[in-house]
Amino acid sequence: MNWIGLQTLIKRELVRTFSIINQVIWPPVITTLLYVFVFGLALGSRIKQVQGVPYATFLIPGLIMLQVIDGAYGESSSSVFQGRFMLSIQELLIAPLSAFELVAGYIVSGILRALFIAALITALGVILVHTAPIDWGLYLLVIVLVATLFSALGVIFGLMAEKFDHIATLTTFAITPLVFVGGVFTSIAFLPPIMQRITVFNPMFHMIDAFRYSYTGRGDVPLAVSLSVVVGLAALALGVAFALTVRGYKLRT
Repeated sequence: MNWIGLQTLIKRELVRTFSIINQVIWPPVITTLLYVFVFGLALGSRIKQVQGVPYATFLIPGLIMLQVIDGAYGESSSSVFQGRFMLSIQELLIAPLSAFELVAGYIVSGILRALFIAALITALGVILVHTAPIDWGLYLLVIVLVATLFSALGVIFGLMAEKFDHIATLTTFAITPLVFVGGVFTSIAFLPPIMQRITVFNPMFHMIDAFRYSYTGRGDVPLAVSLSVVVGLAALALGVAFALTVRGYKLRT
């Protein structure tokens, strides 16, 4: 392992993130504030409890996971594509970094960004609705797993994209729709039986449900099932990202 090279890549990505903080950090925080006021406080006054907990406590984990997914994917996909577009990624290709170290650098920086955003929103949850995780170990585990999955997907789409619009394809047609119907705002118990069965096949549902366990200690499906889905998808995405990088897919043209 070239630890110095790996640390340098991670540091560069974090510097990049905080140099455009008004684009990547504050927007999810402000969006979450709006969701809390519109759904948590206004709608929460009419929906007293969901899964045996106050609606605001049910809502906050979903909002955190929403921003973790978006932040992790956006970090790695834009960085990889921008490096290809500006040819700055050539500097990494001639550096003594293996494919594993390249992928690890983007993945770890995406995880750190996701953890930072999650910490800010968690603090908002404590301040505004007085709710906090009851299982911090599970809280960190699910964030790391989900951020790993979407950082790896970001690397994949960053390599495949031919223009910036292609990066948004996954977000527009898959991530956003699946997240919003994946239990961010309501329990699937509120859905018709047929929709409940369909939702169980939504991977975003399992990510949100597993993370909600860290706040409420309960969910719509067993925790082991949701964690197995997330781990499996993360391993698959990592494998594809690594394979593409080893091949130099669209990197050596």
